[in-house]
Amino acid sequence: MPVAAARPIVLCAAERERLKKMAYGHKTEHRLRMRAKVVLHAARGHSNARIARETGLHLDTVRCWRGRFAAHGFGGLSDRERSGRPPAFTALQVAEVKTLACRLPAETSTPLSRWSCPELAREAMARGITTSVSASTVRRWLKDDALKPWQHRSWIFITDPDFRTKAERVLDLYARTWEGVPLGEGEYVISADEKTSIQARCRCHPTLAPGRARVMRVNHTYGRGGALAYLAAYDVHRAAVFGRTEATTGIDPFMNLVAQVMSQEPYASAKQVFWIVDTGSSHRGKKAADRLTAAFPNAVMVHTPVHASWLNQVEIYFSVVQRKVISPNDFTDLTQVGDRLRAFEDRYNATAQPFQWKFTTSDLDDLLARLDRHTADPPEESSFRLAA
Repeated sequence: MPVAAARPIVLCAAERERLKKMAYGHKTEHRLRMRAKVVLHAARGHSNARIARETGLHLDTVRCWRGRFAAHGFGGLSDRERSGRPPAFTALQVAEVKTLACRLPAETSTPLSRWSCPELAREAMARGITTSVSASTVRRWLKDDALKPWQHRSWIFITDPDFRTKAERVLDLYARTWEGVPLGEGEYVISADEKTSIQARCRCHPTLAPGRARVMRVNHTYGRGGALAYLAAYDVHRAAVFGRTEATTGIDPFMNLVAQVMSQEPYASAKQVFWIVDTGSSHRGKKAADRLTAAFPNAVMVHTPVHASWLNQVEIYFSVVQRKVISPNDFTDLTQVGDRLRAFEDRYNATAQPFQWKFTTSDLDDLLARLDRHTADPPEESSFRLAA
């Protein structure tokens, strides 16, 4: 039987350059690299038999890709679409498993707190959704819609009827505004709170310093050396921290912190010093505000809304203290805890910069609008819930 003549290949400069990048590029797939080499050899006028010898490919393979490129250009070098293996599960079965994942286990009388992929696979088979399915298959289905029923996140409703008003006052102070008027010279903003129950845990064996391929090691067993409270006041715009340790929290320890700050300059002679505090028992309500003003007439107490300590910038400083000073907790006694905290204050104040607070009143309005939609609108049925 006569053999069909090899298809002639003629390349322009741009096509030749593109094929060279495909044939010799380090990131090109091997199959595309070999196909590009076939075309380049063919463009030099080589026979199919010679190309097969030089590339190590079968003669029929060379003939195929030479002909495909001659007929379709670069598009002919790509694999054609294939039907692939028929799906083992129907779209209905996949949707039913996703629907099950979007329901709490308690709603299905399953004694679990939350679903996992193995438990979902087991429940799907128990319900007759499918006769057999693996946990990895269920995981792949859930991944398509970013469903992670094994995770959970805590949240809380807004219970303060004056949430927006109180939050707006705090955010305005961060933006150097009070009652619509910009803050001037001699007006300062202090964020204050208490970090309770900092324990002195004396490890029963010395802590080992990190070494090559070894992290720091802290013994699990410890002796209790008592606990203290750390009170701190943070100047929002000057990035200055004033702290003290007390045996416990309460009105008197908090007022001791206020006196420590207000007895020094520039706060003693300031026009106004705004004290942003949460609704803790040490500084809650109008009585606390009146007590502060009675002791220091130029001090104004501003409360954050209930359950909104995240609006208090001193909490950011406390998180820094927790990471850099307290954890891992290894102190011989409370004196060492206090000394470490005071030394860190000096170290922090030497290089501190104001926090880049980006949450504004506009962000507050967006947050409240989203919460209103969640609480006012009836919950929608899951997008995977199937009609009965």
